Amino acid sequence: METLQIDDIKLTWLRGGVNHLDGGAMFGVVPKPLWSKKYPSNENNQIELRTDPILIQWNNQLLLVESGLGIGKFTDKQKRNYGAWEESFIEEDLRQLGFTTSDIDYVLMTHMHFDHACGLTKLEGESYHSVFPNAKIICSQIEWDEMRNPNIRSRNTYWKENWQSIQEQVITFDKEWSMGPVQMIHTGGHSDGHSIIIIEGKEELLIHMADIMPTHAHQNVLWVLAFDDYPMDSISAKQKWMKIGLEKEAWFSFYHDAFYRAVKWNQEGKEIIAEIKRAK
Repeated sequence: METLQIDDIKLTWLRGGVNHLDGGAMFGVVPKPLWSKKYPSNENNQIELRTDPILIQWNNQLLLVESGLGIGKFTDKQKRNYGAWEESFIEEDLRQLGFTTSDIDYVLMTHMHFDHACGLTKLEGESYHSVFPNAKIICSQIEWDEMRNPNIRSRNTYWKENWQSIQEQVITFDKEWSMGPVQMIHTGGHSDGHSIIIIEGKEELLIHMADIMPTHAHQNVLWVLAFDDYPMDSISAKQKWMKIGLEKEAWFSFYHDAFYRAVKWNQEGKEIIAEIKRAK
């Protein structure tokens, strides 16, 4: 498991599963000859996308960023369509670190699409139960509202199995939520309720832009997903936070990247000056 230490804050990437989505959809209007130089695709034009939560250890608190694909959530048809060939190993990884899912204090949900939220619940008998029974689950109010009342476009990605049994644990916010050095900020863009996560140490800054920059190859502010509900909001948020991050030589971390856990670019954004690669 790859780790990153920022002052007294420790980040550890867990194995939440993997899916493979169409590269064209993941890079929107960007031509394949451009994006494929930065991120390879398979013979079906699919790119590998991890769904790996980040465990944050700080001040005797355990915070989990996202929840992975879970276990047993996908039909055979869904596994084929989404290329979801690996399920979650979060419980095993936590056990290796000396924890259980009951030890998690907070789950920070940047948004509630199925590839982020399936790991929140699991089927026991004939009903779903919370995977993190003692955790407060944090997301924006806008996202939580749409999760429970999706529109015709979003209903395929907001699943009732992922929220009905955890609603008593959910705490929502409007613009920002924070605890110590960890802050969630509503941005919109990928979804109306999408948020990013900022971790600020004394000397270092980490920006987790979730699905408005799902991989290192999405660094260009104009490279946004065809899945984005509000692409101009994604572009605006990327412009703002890339500028801040590059000026401060911040770490940029990823949930979906199959190659990098986190990178630092130089102030021009042209060169990677520090990196944490994912171990294959």
